[in-house]
Amino acid sequence: MSRKIYLWFPELYKRKGGVQTYSNFLLNALIDLSKSQGFEIVIFIKNDDLVSADRLPNIKYFCFGEYPDNILRTIIFAFVLATKAILDRPNVIIITLISFIPLAARLNKILNLPFLFVAHGFESWGIQDPKLITALHKAKRILAVSKYTQDRLIQEQKIGYDQISLLVNTFAIERFDIKSKPKALLERFHLSSEQPTLLTVARLDDGGRDKGYYPILKALPQIRAQVSNIHYVIVGQGNDVPNIQQTIRSLGLEDCVTLAGFVPDQELCDYYNLCDLFVMPSKGEGFGIVYLEAMACGKPSLGSICGGAVDALCHGELGVLVDPDDIDEIVESVVQVVQGSYPNPILYQREVLRQKVIEKFGFERFKQNLAELLQEIL
Repeated sequence: MSRKIYLWFPELYKRKGGVQTYSNFLLNALIDLSKSQGFEIVIFIKNDDLVSADRLPNIKYFCFGEYPDNILRTIIFAFVLATKAILDRPNVIIITLISFIPLAARLNKILNLPFLFVAHGFESWGIQDPKLITALHKAKRILAVSKYTQDRLIQEQKIGYDQISLLVNTFAIERFDIKSKPKALLERFHLSSEQPTLLTVARLDDGGRDKGYYPILKALPQIRAQVSNIHYVIVGQGNDVPNIQQTIRSLGLEDCVTLAGFVPDQELCDYYNLCDLFVMPSKGEGFGIVYLEAMACGKPSLGSICGGAVDALCHGELGVLVDPDDIDEIVESVVQVVQGSYPNPILYQREVLRQKVIEKFGFERFKQNLAELLQEIL
């Protein structure tokens, strides 16, 4: 009988975000590994429907997005998960959303079915619910996407070192490459190719104010005093846009900040190549795939010492780390980078920076790490 791996996803296609992106990479890596290791993959997706699902051959899909009522969808989703697990007895269940853990823990207790939980970031930090904490401790292994998340779970939930492993993020290498500044974007935003440009790519939601664009906006008046023609482009959409616009007006930054709105994935490479420095000093980043994408385009990145950016930027080896509450430090670091005086030569060696980020975070490295974990667990 072939071994079975169950994947419980909130969604893969309906929304774009860190969890969804990671889940897609996880699925693709498992598909590659299944060819040599001979296990079967069964996917359960709560919020996608079969029509929108980009279904792959030889994989069983169970999608529940066709049920418009969320409560009904949750009940049916849980019922099918439990029923299929009882009938199939999968070798392992891999979960990418923390709210699915209690059901997995119950199945583990009744049927001794092992489960893995992928801990992405803020949703795994500061858990207070005793039942959720108890369920979390029943996981065969917790896979943390960054050492920051790993350390927080160990400290906050007393997770043992032998129960938690690192499976850090990866990115789509083939979509990002080094190019000159795109002429079309320079014309669209009325910029010159020599003009120093900052870039943030983030979801602009009210709850996401820790994404780091506010510290950059607050620092811009001082940055402009030293780099008069600096320009800041913010890519993304969300309900925080009115607040961002108000902040831009209150600081008198209308002529040096552009809100680019939603940008399709296929155009992101052009935006990274437009900038001279990618900036996202976020306090609540579980990891931050966008840093990897920017560096794959040979662009230096600035992140926060508070969060997963420390892992993505390799503790400052591949980028700049700042205190997001220290505006003076942000000003100094941004000015140094755009003026070419920051004391880390790799930031200005575009090909070297790209090769380093591929070496450390490329898909092949991610797949190798996953294979080692599965070999140990299965």
